[in-house]
Amino acid sequence: MRTLITNARLLDPATGLDEVGDLLIEDGKIAEICSTSTKAHETIDASGLCLSPGLIDLRVKTGEPGSEHRETIATASRAAVSGGVTSMVIMPDTNPVIDDVALVEFIARRGEATGLNRIYPSGALTQGLKSEQMAEIGMMQSAGAVFFSNGDRSVARPSLMKRALVYAASHEAIVCTRAEDADLVGSGVMNAGGLAQRMGLAGMGEDAELAIVNRDLMLAGKAGTRFILDQISTARSIQAVEAYKSEGKDVHATVAAHTLFFNELDVGDYLTYCKVSPPFRGEEDRLALIDAVKRGTISAVVSAHDPQPPETKRLPFVEAAFGAAGLETTLSAMLTLVADGRLSLMEALRPLTCGPADLMGWDQGRLKEGAPADLVLFDLEKPWACKREGLLSRSTNSPFDGRLLHGRAMMTLVGGDVVFERVKN
Repeated sequence: MRTLITNARLLDPATGLDEVGDLLIEDGKIAEICSTSTKAHETIDASGLCLSPGLIDLRVKTGEPGSEHRETIATASRAAVSGGVTSMVIMPDTNPVIDDVALVEFIARRGEATGLNRIYPSGALTQGLKSEQMAEIGMMQSAGAVFFSNGDRSVARPSLMKRALVYAASHEAIVCTRAEDADLVGSGVMNAGGLAQRMGLAGMGEDAELAIVNRDLMLAGKAGTRFILDQISTARSIQAVEAYKSEGKDVHATVAAHTLFFNELDVGDYLTYCKVSPPFRGEEDRLALIDAVKRGTISAVVSAHDPQPPETKRLPFVEAAFGAAGLETTLSAMLTLVADGRLSLMEALRPLTCGPADLMGWDQGRLKEGAPADLVLFDLEKPWACKREGLLSRSTNSPFDGRLLHGRAMMTLVGGDVVFERVKN
């Protein structure tokens, strides 16, 4: 099959391409760019829409296996493609934990059988995510795990973290972990500071993040491991990452889209949908993170999709679960920052496309002849109000509920096949 997308604004952050033209798809790959006379079996008129590589999301949680009432791989995939996400990595903190070959293979099979987009399993860095024994990194990598993480927890023991990083380096495996010292976080539920004190809530200080950022960057730098700090949230963490990158270390950082969009004031009247970890920080940290995206310090922006059902969110703030659904709002959140003048369009798209693709060594994430035709057509000018009842995720715990966003995915293609099309209204 040959499909021709015509009259699109072609956007490729990898090359800086930004022009109106056509794109030809053949056998699931991009065959030609800016062709205006090629015959095709099917033509898609994209007049008024932007065409970019599909989003690559490096942090997605599902409830499968073990908590399918929260989210299955199928429902997460359906939500993902409605937000333009064509590739996503499933985190290992399921029940049971993805810490052996059989479970890595299970996620891969379920993704192929029920997913609409490309689904990749990650593996646990430690057995059961308990920070007691290292998991079988080499065997899980051979089975298809694309990186190794300790989920929402940092590895508590520095000696074990060091050993895991050295072992991962020997296998050229990627390690991607959160930076959060559990002892320093304690019972914290939101950003530490004057607002938390006035609200009577225990705070989560930046020291809990920075302590692990400095420890793990040092250990990864010495081990020579390709290392990703997952979801940094403070200006001081950015400074630490940039210092190690300036020394030529293979270290990277991601940030959640909602962290770029919200600050601690958005917790408002104890809104549990805004209870996330890391927490929404102060405005200075938020703006510093946006500037880090502009400079390219942030390699990838993630959805941090963490579906939680109403019974765990509609509770007093202290008792409510951490987590936010994000697959359907990541692109729109970034495009809203473009509309607000915080980012250029290319700056917003780079950490969603070629940034994570380069980090993972994948072919997708760019408009290039021979690359997989994983694409999203989006309306840059479309305003829409996010309403939780309209989301496709099985759990709709979105901090964007009730927010007006600017820009939305209208069609998503994976391997040249249309897997989602939004009804125009």
